[in-house]
Amino acid sequence: MNYRHHFHAGNFADVLKHTLLVQLIRVLQRKPKGLLLLDTHAGRGWYDLAAAEKGDSLPRQPEHPQGIGRVWGQAGPEPLADYLTLVKGFSPDLSRYPGSPWFLRELARPEDRVVLCELQPEECEELSINVGSPFAQASGPSSAKASEGGRRPARWPIIQNVDGYQALKALLPPPERRALVLIDPPFEAPDEWDRLMAALADALRRFPSGTYALWYPVTERSRSASFWADLASTSLPPTWAGRLVVAPDSPGLRGCGLVVINPPWGFEAPASELLAALGRSLGGTVETRWIKPER
Repeated sequence: MNYRHHFHAGNFADVLKHTLLVQLIRVLQRKPKGLLLLDTHAGRGWYDLAAAEKGDSLPRQPEHPQGIGRVWGQAGPEPLADYLTLVKGFSPDLSRYPGSPWFLRELARPEDRVVLCELQPEECEELSINVGSPFAQASGPSSAKASEGGRRPARWPIIQNVDGYQALKALLPPPERRALVLIDPPFEAPDEWDRLMAALADALRRFPSGTYALWYPVTERSRSASFWADLASTSLPPTWAGRLVVAPDSPGLRGCGLVVINPPWGFEAPASELLAALGRSLGGTVETRWIKPER
């Protein structure tokens, strides 16, 4: 699958991933102790939605109107309103869309630590410019706030130009003894599923109490249909999963899901309510399940 995020920013998959990511962080931060916020496949930090319409050589149909555009002015459960407030604070006119690194940086407390990993050198350079420094480019929304004396992130992220799977070995277990690890690879390599499963197994051996959020696409030819069953057949801590399918007959991206290993107490109910609301707003079908029930 060729999932070039520059062209897909703000679509339904981003809405699902980021609404649940924000909720995960909020619930984890109910405890005062600091935590590591780790993004293994960070990308460039934020995306120009106008550029998404241009394609490589020909105009293309943008995807964000059917994603963030469909929930932009809607009322919904509190977690959806929280997410929309953050996105509107970043780009009031929705000309840009923030990626996962921006949400992690924006929500980090002084006691939290943000580490962003990106393997592609060009993307990593853009990531450093967009979210990685108090001297980010002057045209960026966050840097403008900082230069005007507004709220600045509690701690600037650590950015590493590395393979995110390899970074798990170096960074886990963290000194904080608490972590949220977001793993959302582009699923371009044919062995991506195998690498994901191997990296997850190793990470759980190193740090079994961490919270891991695994984003994955639902496509005709991917292993997504058996992903939950594959996970259920392994030895896992409590694991919750949610899935949204908006185009069941599409030859491309039909839907996506998020699997959360060791979800914090208090996450499941609002997450399920949130997914149900997204299903109504985005015109899709939703399924949630405990792959490994809480004991």
